[in-house]
Amino acid sequence: GPQVADRAMTYDDVMMKTGVLFAILLAGAVVGWFVPVLALPAMLIGLVLGLVNAFKKEPNKALIISYAVFEGVFLGGISAIFESMYSGIVVQAVLATLSVFAIMLALFKFKGVRYGSKMMKFMVIAVGGYAIFSIVNLVFGLAFGTGGVRSMEIFGIPLGIVIGLVATVLAAMTLIMDFQMIEEGVKHKIPEKYSWMCAFSLMVTLIWLYIEILRLISYFRD
Repeated sequence: GPQVADRAMTYDDVMMKTGVLFAILLAGAVVGWFVPVLALPAMLIGLVLGLVNAFKKEPNKALIISYAVFEGVFLGGISAIFESMYSGIVVQAVLATLSVFAIMLALFKFKGVRYGSKMMKFMVIAVGGYAIFSIVNLVFGLAFGTGGVRSMEIFGIPLGIVIGLVATVLAAMTLIMDFQMIEEGVKHKIPEKYSWMCAFSLMVTLIWLYIEILRLISYFRD
């Protein structure tokens, strides 16, 4: 009946959808791992789908699942490329990502870390600014065949390491925003369909965190 369609979102809903999305992501990653040449087109398609999903008022399950597929292919491809340059790096990056996730969840759950409206505003601006920088840097890098700003140095310190550390901290802090969004959603009994949006948001943050950690480890391994 209509009650079922309009039921309130639960934590289980979000966990189930997140599990489904990560299973799809991993399936895509297997394809990308064996066919790394697909990484760049998959990344560009994933970027477009990610933006479309982020600006949609209503969550679209098909678009979110498509995002997981393409991002998976991209992650698998880029992981294979990094692994061929730095043996063992993928396992290190996965373990580091899971550790950061566990730490942030513990801070949220047991230490009661929450963001007020000022902190939320700061995070939105910081993450938005970093996203714009990354896209501009990517376009610059593709156009000129360089690593862009990340390959430069300041006072003998590679900028890549500085930017990478800032971005990793920012991605970790974004997890708190995701947890808070889920908690608020459950508290305010928002419709179940929004569990797809929460799972999508969590996935985007974890993908970002993994890529930053992968990149960071590679700088330290050089």
